[in-house]
Amino acid sequence: MGMNEATDVLDFWFVECEPKHWFQKNKHFDREIERRFSEVHRRACACELAPWREQPEGRLAEVIVLDQFSRNLYRDRPEAFAQDALALALAQEAVAAGADGALEPTQRAFLYMPYMHSESLVIHAQALELFDQPGLENNLKFERRHLEIIERFGRYPHRNAVLGRVSSEEERAFLRQPGSSF
Repeated sequence: MGMNEATDVLDFWFVECEPKHWFQKNKHFDREIERRFSEVHRRACACELAPWREQPEGRLAEVIVLDQFSRNLYRDRPEAFAQDALALALAQEAVAAGADGALEPTQRAFLYMPYMHSESLVIHAQALELFDQPGLENNLKFERRHLEIIERFGRYPHRNAVLGRVSSEEERAFLRQPGSSF
């Protein structure tokens, strides 16, 4: 449970993977994460990786496991979002401790990603400030697009079907537009 596993997560995400893998649906990539990190994910969900939080990189690795890996492991299932609150709380804790300042911009973007994934306007106000830094300009652009959806609907309509939520007619019309989902 030491930092070696955290390093494995970061090496996988930032060295082995190409950025195109991070945000596209790919069953092969999802299965690779499952093969290599399902046990780490289970332990993260049980809050058993607290020692990782002693280092900024460990904090980042835990957030990636909970926020990003959850989406890969449980794609198109409610469990994909089940760890969002925990990932956000850990990211907030890392920011409060100044751990984000020790990370490179690309790493910081993933530490801040739980803010972008939130359906709270309060959290998105914080996200705008966090992503408004040199090296995160593209992430800030995406944060603004996410915020527009939350301002309009109060939630992400593309999650409705997976989470068993009923979509409004306005949401259904929005979802029919090209590029409406992330």
